[in-house]
Amino acid sequence: MSITDMKINDRWPAQDPNVLQLYSFPTPNGKKVSIALEEIGLPYEAHLVLLSDDNVRSPEFLSLSPNNKIPAILDPNGPDGTPIGLFESGAILLYLAEKTGKLLPAGAAKHEAVKWLMWQMGGLGPMLGQLGFFYKFAGKEIEDPRPRDRYIGETSRLLNVLNQALQGRDWVAGDYSVADIAIVPWLQALDLYEAKDTVGWADFANLQPYVDRFMQRPAAQKGSNIPPRPGS
Repeated sequence: MSITDMKINDRWPAQDPNVLQLYSFPTPNGKKVSIALEEIGLPYEAHLVLLSDDNVRSPEFLSLSPNNKIPAILDPNGPDGTPIGLFESGAILLYLAEKTGKLLPAGAAKHEAVKWLMWQMGGLGPMLGQLGFFYKFAGKEIEDPRPRDRYIGETSRLLNVLNQALQGRDWVAGDYSVADIAIVPWLQALDLYEAKDTVGWADFANLQPYVDRFMQRPAAQKGSNIPPRPGS
């Protein structure tokens, strides 16, 4: 089946169906994939998927991403030359790294990078997402302080874990990898949440230099707004 025959193409048509298609929005999870694609240099088209139910719960988007979350990709040149669709940012990062042989070292170092990627997927991302809800967004109206305090404390704990891992190294798994691409966009979310002081960011001396190194990379700068936010 050609990707032009797939349901998502009815709403987000591919201009060039021979290249990888990205369906995303520049949230922390969305940025991961666009930055990785820019680092790798793989040709792709980016389609803006708004976070409204009209987009993420549409039949077209659900046909590719049944969990109704961005990002998702459709690669016309998947394994054995057949198209493949993927959702979940961590799975997409691993797929792109293995497809191209980039952003993931070989041997034992590969598992070090995968370990930290899983740490972000299972810990840093979910905990910071909950922190944002209870500290910055709708959950801040809840009078009971326990949910907010829970995620403030867990965020601080995770930041300390990362801070220690970065002692004496530029990148969390040794060489620059998908693990760094997964982690840094979530660290930057603390600016959006206006929560850096609350979680003790200044106490973790290795974190801001880590973010700064990451953002010095041209691919990180460009990929952080792909597809562009409306009005940007």
